[in-house]
Amino acid sequence: MKKNASVRALTILALMTALLIVFSFTPIGSIPVGPLVITLNIIPVAIAAVALGPKGGLAMGCVFGLLSFLQCFGIGVPSGMGAMLVSINPFLAFVQRFVPRALDGLLVGVIFSACERGIGARPACFIAGFCSAFLNTLFFMSALVLLFGNTEYVQGLIAGRNVIVFICAFVGVNAVVEMVSSTLITGLVGSALYQAHILPLKES
Repeated sequence: MKKNASVRALTILALMTALLIVFSFTPIGSIPVGPLVITLNIIPVAIAAVALGPKGGLAMGCVFGLLSFLQCFGIGVPSGMGAMLVSINPFLAFVQRFVPRALDGLLVGVIFSACERGIGARPACFIAGFCSAFLNTLFFMSALVLLFGNTEYVQGLIAGRNVIVFICAFVGVNAVVEMVSSTLITGLVGSALYQAHILPLKES
């Protein structure tokens, strides 16, 4: 039974990694909504955290962070902001792209595990989906301001506004839609995995 759980864990990890690669290297992971672009990359991280706990969330967050950093060099769907940050300081650009995503996956796994014990697995799946999107935005923007806030590039984006006002205006409706989509998709997928008895992996 333990071997069975390990096989299922590796299968889920492989599937979520493949999905993240597809999202990062094709336009499939970016949904245009008017002038906005909604990213789906946070969803495989949330599902891995739901299925595999903090370790799985951390592993998938690291994959997301690495793929995000590669996009700074035009590998996959290119990131204009990422390219600009790399030109300023490649090491800090790596930290800004990698650490928030790794930390996001780890904490979402911790949050899901705590909520699962308190209110049950299915509602915890929806909470994990929301937290994945919310924490990713919070950590990403915080790292941007912390590491590059004094640069001419970011100062130009802030344009003299209060930092909190800048972050809210910069992420705007985009972040709200990401939170809604991540909450719904992660919640529904996670619930379906429990309904199909694929989860929990430690089921006896």
